[in-house]
Amino acid sequence: MKKIGLYGGTFDPIHIGHLITARAVKEIRKLNEIIFVPANTSPLKLNVKSSSPLHRLEMTKLAVEKYPDFSVSDYEINNTDVSYTYNTIKHFIKEYKDIDLIIGYDNYLLFDKWYKWEEILELVNVVVLRRFYDKQIEPKIAPDKFIFVESPTIQINSTMIRKRVADNLPIDLLVTQEVLDYIKKEKLYLTK
Repeated sequence: MKKIGLYGGTFDPIHIGHLITARAVKEIRKLNEIIFVPANTSPLKLNVKSSSPLHRLEMTKLAVEKYPDFSVSDYEINNTDVSYTYNTIKHFIKEYKDIDLIIGYDNYLLFDKWYKWEEILELVNVVVLRRFYDKQIEPKIAPDKFIFVESPTIQINSTMIRKRVADNLPIDLLVTQEVLDYIKKEKLYLTK
């Protein structure tokens, strides 16, 4: 039976850190495939302005096209509503029975705010990337409900990339060449 990982996010833009992390989780969890799922509108980022969903989807496709074990789903992008992970899982569980939902430690700390979080824990394995740990923040959900994996510490984030583009600084080592070319062609992130 095929075992997949769902890796959701805004991906504004997707960067090398996302790819390195996905590869590490795939190997650690012995997954057949990682499916990147760009969000249309994240319920926990309703006040955050992002690039258009179609730009983010296209960049994600370009970033993973060379990797046969990575793919991209447009499920959330095609849904014009808020992107609830529960609904996405219900969509994928029709085809895949063994699913790892990959989340960052920051999302683990907020997991009790997720829509139908208890049902999510019943439907899939929730795999938490332990990239950092803040002992001052106590999670509200027992850690034994999650699977923690040590993922590479990559000091790259999408906010930094957008700022570097706006400041006319190079990002060639932070994103794939295809994503870099797309950002330039579409003139993304040029204003702060």
